[in-house]
Amino acid sequence: MQQNGSSVSDGSDGCSGRERQSLAFSPLPAATRVRRFIQERRTLPLPRVMVVFSAAGDTEKPGDAMSSSDSAEDEFRKPASPTPNLALSKPLRSFPEVISLNVGGTYFTTRLSTLRRYEDTMLAAMFSGRHYIPRDAEGRYFIDRDGAYFDILNFLREGELPHRDRVRAVHREAQYYAISPLLDSLEDIQPLTGEKVRQAFLDLLPYYKNLERIVEIAKLRAMQKKARFAKLKICVYKEEMPITPYERPLFNSLRFERSDSEAKLFEHHCEVDVSFGPWEAVADVYDLLHCIVSDLAERGIAAEQQCIGVCDKHLINHYYCKRPIYEFKITWW
Repeated sequence: MQQNGSSVSDGSDGCSGRERQSLAFSPLPAATRVRRFIQERRTLPLPRVMVVFSAAGDTEKPGDAMSSSDSAEDEFRKPASPTPNLALSKPLRSFPEVISLNVGGTYFTTRLSTLRRYEDTMLAAMFSGRHYIPRDAEGRYFIDRDGAYFDILNFLREGELPHRDRVRAVHREAQYYAISPLLDSLEDIQPLTGEKVRQAFLDLLPYYKNLERIVEIAKLRAMQKKARFAKLKICVYKEEMPITPYERPLFNSLRFERSDSEAKLFEHHCEVDVSFGPWEAVADVYDLLHCIVSDLAERGIAAEQQCIGVCDKHLINHYYCKRPIYEFKITWW
């Protein structure tokens, strides 16, 4: 009996499984077993209880078994309520019914509804009240553009189009202010309509790339020679014409019947500064020469041209290159 009692461990370790089994099947009387169990139970560590004090008036929901730390964590994870956007609630700027404008130093006066006539334009956005517009010393709304070409205002008023000699300049202003109806109207009249037709032809060639080469070569050559002008050789041909005088009748009927390998024998580069061609269009060599001289004149460059013969380079057998060669005289001053 005493040996069984001495086998009980201290209160910090509790009873082992084997001792519990021996206690359950012990032949001792029931009263003795109960008394021993009570004595052993006193030596076991008691569970600790954490008491949480809530503020006055706080009520717990039924079925809540979580501690206050969990509720605090839930409160932390809860997304913050969105703050009102002050920018959206900012009132729009108001404008008077009559607007005074200062466009690059030129004064205009018009109605607010005129400037807002087309919603998708820059002027309608400027005077929508959402944007700040600077003013001059007299209080006029300032727009930093050339007022000499503010013909767009007459179009906004009553659909009036500019005179022909002002179409290009007004077209640039219409692009800046993004006035699509005015752009469409200007592109249907001269000279912009003719320019669209001309561009359809020039797109068949690397035209503007070659035009830049003409300007660069002429400038470099004039500076090297310290000369007032420079001369360039330019080949302009619409189609291949490698013929000799006595073969002309036969060649015109058979030139499209050559094989690809034979056609490569006629490929070569003429000894010129710039070459244009070939192309497939109704426009001919003289039309392209006119474009070159006109575009150089637009840049303030005086140019004269004349045909000085043909390439005359030997190709194969009795065939010689008959591409026409033009001499361009570019005058700088």
